[in-house]
Amino acid sequence: MTLPSFIAAGEALTDLIIEDAATQRWQAKVGGSTWNVARALAALGLPTAFAGAISNDVFGDALWQASEAAGLDLRFLQRPPKSPLLAIVHQTRPPRYFFVGDDSADLHFDATQLPSTWQQRARWVHFGGISLAREPLAAKLLALAAELKSAGVRISYDPNFRALMDERYDETLRHMVALADVVKVSDEDLQGLFRSDDIAGSFATLRAWNPAALYLYTRGAEGASLHGATGSWHAQVPAIEVVDSVGAGDASIAALLYSLSQRSELGASEHLRFSIAGGAAACLAAGATPPSLAVIQMLLARMPQATPT
Repeated sequence: MTLPSFIAAGEALTDLIIEDAATQRWQAKVGGSTWNVARALAALGLPTAFAGAISNDVFGDALWQASEAAGLDLRFLQRPPKSPLLAIVHQTRPPRYFFVGDDSADLHFDATQLPSTWQQRARWVHFGGISLAREPLAAKLLALAAELKSAGVRISYDPNFRALMDERYDETLRHMVALADVVKVSDEDLQGLFRSDDIAGSFATLRAWNPAALYLYTRGAEGASLHGATGSWHAQVPAIEVVDSVGAGDASIAALLYSLSQRSELGASEHLRFSIAGGAAACLAAGATPPSLAVIQMLLARMPQATPT
């Protein structure tokens, strides 16, 4: 079996979402930022794996089954005899949550157990999410990213800010930005990561850490922009009826990686439009539903052209 050329490394988890606080009825949904990116890449037809560890119980079973259904390469998914990583969403409007994962399975991921020669096959490896804020997993992933970069593998990075990314995360942020070929960040990410309302200044600081990288900067309904060493472009989102925005950011970075690798003859403005269409397509269904290539192309045809900024 051929090894995948696209890998997302990090966390897969279970969201436990409150449905009725009075009766304590909860709903479990599979998720995780980097795992969602892997599923989105696979849905676009790319040979993809999620490299991470999940529990050997009912929660891990659901993640394994969903990974198999998505067409991910299961040789990269490890199952140590440890507890699950859970995101407890105890309020939905607005969302309020906390994580439960002391010594959980995700922390025991071991890159040395991945299939041999996988790095020679890999073209892109994606990092991000809370996996880079949880030790000892974070240190393992930082070392892996540096190793891959030295081997010529391209790195994408989406910090996907969460409350546990406090001052202790600052060094990790700067280190990953310096390694990355592509960085995806939202206005909310910038506000949280830099603990500042000066969003423009924070983005300028981020770019200064690695001027050679390509930056996808998303701003929700206001569209997104793509910034590189030779210029910047902005595009609006297509007019859609949003069902659920969960997973839209993960779909947008996956769509960008698809466009960069499969539509390499096109310019940056077209890569941006495809990325935005991918994020918008994810909003057409409930939950973190990976969009199909057909739906992305349908939205792309309805989008305005990107403009230089």
